[in-house]
Amino acid sequence: MTNDMTKGNPLKIFIFFSIPLLIGNVFQQLYSMVDTIIVGRFVGVEALAAVGSTGSMFFLVNGMILGLTSGFGVLVAQKFGAKDEVAIKKAVASNIILTLVLTVFITIIALLVKNPLLRMMNTPDNIFNDASTYITIIFAGIITQALYNMAAGILRALGDSKTPLYFLMVSSIVNVILDLVFIINFKMGVSGAAYATNIAQGFSAVLCLIYSYKKFQVLRLKKEDFKVELSYYTKHLKVGVPMGLQFSVTAVGIIIVQSAINVFGSTVIASYTASSKVLQLVMQPATSFGVTIANYSGQNLGAGRFDRIKSGMKIMNKVSIITSLLAGLVLIFLGKYFVRLFIENPTAEIFTYSQLVFNYSAVFFIPLGFIFVYRNVLQGMGESFMPMMAGVLELIARSIVAFTLPKYIGFTGICLSDPVAWIAASVFLMITYYKKMKKIEIENKEGIAV
Repeated sequence: MTNDMTKGNPLKIFIFFSIPLLIGNVFQQLYSMVDTIIVGRFVGVEALAAVGSTGSMFFLVNGMILGLTSGFGVLVAQKFGAKDEVAIKKAVASNIILTLVLTVFITIIALLVKNPLLRMMNTPDNIFNDASTYITIIFAGIITQALYNMAAGILRALGDSKTPLYFLMVSSIVNVILDLVFIINFKMGVSGAAYATNIAQGFSAVLCLIYSYKKFQVLRLKKEDFKVELSYYTKHLKVGVPMGLQFSVTAVGIIIVQSAINVFGSTVIASYTASSKVLQLVMQPATSFGVTIANYSGQNLGAGRFDRIKSGMKIMNKVSIITSLLAGLVLIFLGKYFVRLFIENPTAEIFTYSQLVFNYSAVFFIPLGFIFVYRNVLQGMGESFMPMMAGVLELIARSIVAFTLPKYIGFTGICLSDPVAWIAASVFLMITYYKKMKKIEIENKEGIAV
């Protein structure tokens, strides 16, 4: 049931590991997409703008938790690569404790700052109440996201990328059904969409946890497994906290962009919301490759196979370039059709704003793909600080563009904020990776010489 990535053809490993991840990520995107589509078509453009205006806030909190749980999975992958069953149990046990404690803490903070943050983001008065209602419910149920991401991260660290997919498929169907019932039948508006998301995500989390315990002997933890040395918590936090901060730093940049967008009014907000959902969908191949290379590099690091990390990266880069080009073509030529899913009878103005986002983003999808590949390979190798700094650089670049160019070139300046940030971060990460690999090669040669 597990997948040893320390041997075999890297391309074959990437394909068979990435495909279930990709399908799973697409289904996960359906959570927010279905909410957005049903809200936009059955509640209205203002309600769509309200949900969309909270997207960056959700990414800020969920991104922190996703980064933490992904980081905690790195140590599990390394111990699995080293074939140390006792250490795997301890890594998983400390992962569970840290995830629960930190999620509760993050939830409390998020609920306290949500309204001040909405005000700071210049959320228009006509959508403020709906936005606050939606994000309050989502934040209250963020534990469901955390538990699923934790369980899925542990399974992927063991090389199993298929099981999380199956449960996401089931929960996606549940989400669609609940959306339709709560919004259309019960007329619950944006709160119905939020409740549907939390319940469906909780369902997948419970299924994933039960399956993990029943099907994997190494994951059947006992009381003594939770008596973990402090070093395990330290190692988890050393990787997980910078990864969480990196996601959060990126989210802060998105919040800043959202603040700049909110000034343009609810029509532009709705247009940007619809186009952003489409961007997130076509971005999923890059996201899947990132998770794949992180687990691949983590296992091979544990096995001391640096040569496989280097050869695997050459293959992954080629795959990333090809898929980025295809994703860009989808945005340019098919993006407008996706917009119709979110908004009933969209105006020409909405199409114009959305297509501008698609065109500028598509041209720079290759550096975006490199961000996922290089950031995750570094994190899989235990390098957490420099990827976090790349996130800081991305934040700075995105913020400068979002608050300067729109004054001179209007909405086009907003469209350029992401591409400029992607270029800045990808160049920084590539330089960091090649420097690290060069250092490893020198150390290995010196070790052989001795």
